[in-house]
Amino acid sequence: MPHSQTSAHRDSLRGVRIARGASPWLLPTVATAALSLARSRRSRRAATVAVPATALAAGMLWFFRDPEREIAQGRVVSPADGVVQSIMPWKDGRTRVAIFMSPLNVHVNRAPLAGTVTSVEHVPGGFVPAFNKESENNERVVWHFDTELGDIEMVQIAGAVARRIVPYIPQGTKVEQGERIGLIRFGSRVDIYLPEGVDVAVEVGQTTTAGVTRIDRD
Repeated sequence: MPHSQTSAHRDSLRGVRIARGASPWLLPTVATAALSLARSRRSRRAATVAVPATALAAGMLWFFRDPEREIAQGRVVSPADGVVQSIMPWKDGRTRVAIFMSPLNVHVNRAPLAGTVTSVEHVPGGFVPAFNKESENNERVVWHFDTELGDIEMVQIAGAVARRIVPYIPQGTKVEQGERIGLIRFGSRVDIYLPEGVDVAVEVGQTTTAGVTRIDRD
């Protein structure tokens, strides 16, 4: 099933599956840890650096992990790992489901439905914490998908620490449900807008898994 990108489209580090777009952060951290460990036997200064550097490298490997998923059956699946922060009716009849992603979550986002990417728009903004109401004005990437339910909008929002959003695919790309579409580096938020008439199957405080948790209800 073509739900995941090929290994040629991912970064890799000695067989560890990591998110595409992680290299600028991960490789220098791992290199520093490896170098300090190699020198630690001969240098007290290197030994002092080795412990925090190794811990940071391990944390980076965990943060940028990109596990395979068995994609759930259903019309709309969660685009993000995290916790449902809010469910709000919109003036145009849609319902916005906001999912908060902590630094402990997988930060690779997935397509909520199969369809065609009709637009990918980067919108400059601030970097307040993603759980803050003011995060509505944060740096973000707005996606639109042409799907069997019509136009579906999804927004990746950068947080106080997450200052880079990395889209994997451009406008015009056809995607399968649950396919990897982008990465947000560090804590952040993803919003999905369900069309009028589509009932929400999740509730505030519920944990979600990208590509696995169903968002809508029949």
